[in-house]
Amino acid sequence: MLDETLLDAPDALATADRRGLLRGAAEAGARVRTAARHATEAGIADLRPEGRPRAVLVAGPGTAAAGVADLIGALAGASAPVVRLAPTGVAPAAGALRWALPGWAGSVDLLLLPTTDGSEPGLALLAEQAYRRGITVAAVAPKGCPLSEAVNGSRGLFVPMAMAPHEEPDEYGENLSASPGALWALFTPLLALLDRVGLLEAPPEALERVADRLDRTAERCGPAIATYSNPAKTLAAELAETLPLVWTEGDAAGPAGRRFAAVLAELAGLPALAAELPEALPAHGVLLTGAYAAAADPDDFFRDRVDEPQALRARVVLLRDRPTDALSAAPAARELALGHETAVSELEPDEGDALETLAELLAVTDFAAVYLSLATQGHPTP
Repeated sequence: MLDETLLDAPDALATADRRGLLRGAAEAGARVRTAARHATEAGIADLRPEGRPRAVLVAGPGTAAAGVADLIGALAGASAPVVRLAPTGVAPAAGALRWALPGWAGSVDLLLLPTTDGSEPGLALLAEQAYRRGITVAAVAPKGCPLSEAVNGSRGLFVPMAMAPHEEPDEYGENLSASPGALWALFTPLLALLDRVGLLEAPPEALERVADRLDRTAERCGPAIATYSNPAKTLAAELAETLPLVWTEGDAAGPAGRRFAAVLAELAGLPALAAELPEALPAHGVLLTGAYAAAADPDDFFRDRVDEPQALRARVVLLRDRPTDALSAAPAARELALGHETAVSELEPDEGDALETLAELLAVTDFAAVYLSLATQGHPTP
């Protein structure tokens, strides 16, 4: 159950926000600026690359690293394939995780290691393996962590992760990886690096526009703004006790939607499914007609339901880039959902370049996931 009164009680939200998730969302713009400065201090602006890498490999644990790989892949487009190296191991603990390079990886490739921890022996071993093959390595992790010793100087490029004064990695455990601040702390230096090697366009002025867009979005979505005029709080209230079907359209919307589904599960304990239009319609269409349909009802209409939990009902969340042409599956998506009495929530960013559009979609959905995490009764408070 969602406690809607908590959504409009800023002091109560601050008390419940023991992991600093709202602060992380609100400070995303500042985090981008700090991370960009760290990238400059690490020497990224002075790099003289000899052409683009053939492929970009990304290895790191948790939601943040997975999101970074997905976002880089969307922004790089056809410039180079982006491959996430998924970890293996008997547990999600840092000491148990291991990564392996694909057999084809070599000296013309680039390995990125984004992590909010930096104590993973598996990442240090992966870096050693990459050095032996002549692969260039760049890492973003907390300052002074063991990984910083494995990736430094002539052996690679290390950028200290931008952290807010109130943050400590061991304070939040595994949830730091899914926090809004962690994504931008890891993502921003890698944007600057990939701009420098020519895989995408993210010059300093573009990163400053991203920070400004994040600041403006935080002003609209912050805890002091009432639900009726706050897009993130409104979305959180709409998604409570539903099965969110996140349907995306556009290059930026795809990874934003997949991250939204991931943080809804990890932070708010709410299962969600993400898919891109138009394939989302056949992939999720049966969910609008089965047990999750809005009109679904058990056969025994007259039985006592007082002690039974309310069944989840599907709700479509339509995330879209601003369309550049008339080709859109959004009308068909609305028609399918409304034809099955399924409510639709829509989010479309203001005009801007690809990075600004991406930043707004990520910011609103991150805020919404955090509000759900803080205001949902029965879910452990952070």
